[in-house]
Order: sequence, then structure tokens, then C-alpha cells
Amino acid sequence: MHDGRKRHTARKIVAAAFATALSGTLVCTAAPATAKPNVDTVQQKVDKLFHQAEIASEHYNSAKMQLHASSTTLKALSADLGRQRKVVDQLRQQVATMVVQQYQGQALSTATQLALSDDPSSFLDQLNTVSAYNSQRGEVMHQYGVELSRLKLREKAVGDEAKALTKTRDQLAADKADIDKRAAAAKQQLDQLQAEQRQQFLSGDYSGPVPSVNASGRAAAAVRYALAQVGKAYVYGAAGPSAFDCSGLTMRAWGAAGVGLPHSSNAQQGYGTRVSESQLQPGDLVFYYSPVSHVGMYIGNGLIVNAENPSVGVKITGLHSMPYSGAVRPG
Repeated sequence: MHDGRKRHTARKIVAAAFATALSGTLVCTAAPATAKPNVDTVQQKVDKLFHQAEIASEHYNSAKMQLHASSTTLKALSADLGRQRKVVDQLRQQVATMVVQQYQGQALSTATQLALSDDPSSFLDQLNTVSAYNSQRGEVMHQYGVELSRLKLREKAVGDEAKALTKTRDQLAADKADIDKRAAAAKQQLDQLQAEQRQQFLSGDYSGPVPSVNASGRAAAAVRYALAQVGKAYVYGAAGPSAFDCSGLTMRAWGAAGVGLPHSSNAQQGYGTRVSESQLQPGDLVFYYSPVSHVGMYIGNGLIVNAENPSVGVKITGLHSMPYSGAVRPG
């Protein structure tokens, strides 16, 4: 009986140990509860991604401006090159005719070969093999050399501008790819938030009504336009009427006031009088980050209206909601 009790007790101990081990195994292998994403953490990540995307977007805007300027320059250079080629061709024919008229025999044969050469430079370089010609014709030859040099300069200018155009187009493609990459990453971060948290994230730092702004002159027209866009979408590279990016909004707003601005936050710094923060008036353009990659419009009372990012669109926010860089007064 004693041995029986010992065996029974041992079985109870083994069973208890097994149950404990099984319980521990179940606890360890059970799927953990899904943790709610932290709003502050996500906001930091999304803000960084939006800022990176906006930097790429403003580079894209600047590259588009450069592309337009380069295309215009290339068109003008090409037209000038065409005119210069006609001048050189006409002088070349005059020189060829002169040489043929002056020389006979072997000299005529040499001159004819030179005149028929497809290479104007070779034609000019080899003229020293032909007998001397009189001073009146020498002036024509001199002019031919001058115009040929001008032609070469224009050909080089066209080639250089064509290379610059290709480089700008490549930069546009790279910037666009970077924008898409950053924007997609930001959207992925936002999608992690549940509905209630997402609304908290998007609420921003100003939730009041669109304020009445005391402005006059062109600034009043610019402010009216900008405030009328509150609630519209943010789209990289857009300049209205249904969506804007930051510099697209300020460009269109001041355009409505009759003032032309480039579609680039960095470039807009050079269009107006610089003003200190203490001198800000409604309509002034305020810039953010260093180097500058965002612009908004001051509307008074420590507030700006701006196309902020794709998650909130055009909205009113605090003057110091981003790293403040400076301000200018257009008009």
C-alpha cells in the first residue's frame, strides 16, 4: 500500500507538471493582441515623409521651370544657328566662285575640289594651297572666316543646351519617382491608424472658422483667393483650380491679384521685399525649412493659409507650425 500511494503521488506530480508546461506553451504561442499604433509616433513619421516628398516636389517644380527656360533657349539658339548656316553657305559660294574665276589649270582643279568640299573648315584651312588672290577678294575671305567661327560657337551652344535639357528631363523623372515613393510611404503609415486616431491626427492645430482678414490693395485680393481654397486637395505639382501644392497656391493667389510668381517656394523668395516676423502683414509669403521647401500666406493673428500636405490639403494653421525661415511681401 505504501508503494501504491507513492506511485499515485508521483503520477499526480507528473500530471501537474505536464499541465503547467502545456499551459506555459499555450501562453507562449497565443497570438498577442494587436497594439494600437501610437498617434505621436505615426505623426512624426508621416510629417517627415510628407516633408521629404515636398522637397522632391519643389525640386520638381524648379526643374519644370528650368525645362521651360531651357526649351525656349534651345529654340532660339537653333533658329540663330540656322540663320548663321545660311550666312556661311552664301559666303562659301562667293569664295568658291572667286577662286574658280581667278585660277586656271591645276589651280582651278584644286579650287574646284575645295569649293565642292562638304567640310567648310577643311575648305578654309586648305585655301593656303591656292595662289594668292587680290585684296578686294581677301575681305570676302576674311568675312568668311569670321562667320565660320560664329557658326562653330552657335553649334557648341546648341549642343550644350541640348545636353542641359536632357539632364533636366532626367531630374524631373527622378524627382517624380521620389515624390511617389515618399507619398506612398506616408499613406502606408496613415493607414495603420484606426479611424478615431486618424481623425485626431488630421485635426491639426486650428479648427475654427475661416477668419475675416483685414487687408487692402493687391494683398486683399491674394488673401481672398487663398482663403477661398481652404478644404481643397493637396496634389504634388498642382496649381489649381481643384488642387494645389504649397507654391501652386501662393502663385495662383497672387496671380489673382495681378502679380506673377514662379511655381517654386525657393524661387518665390526672390519676388518681393523681405520683411521681419514682427512686420508681417496679411498677404505676405512665409517660408519654412532650410533650405526652403514650403511656403504659406500670412493672414494675421499668428495664422497662415497654406496647401499643407496630401492628408489635410489647403488649411489654416499656426505661423510656427513648421520651422520658420523668413518672409517676403510681393506686389
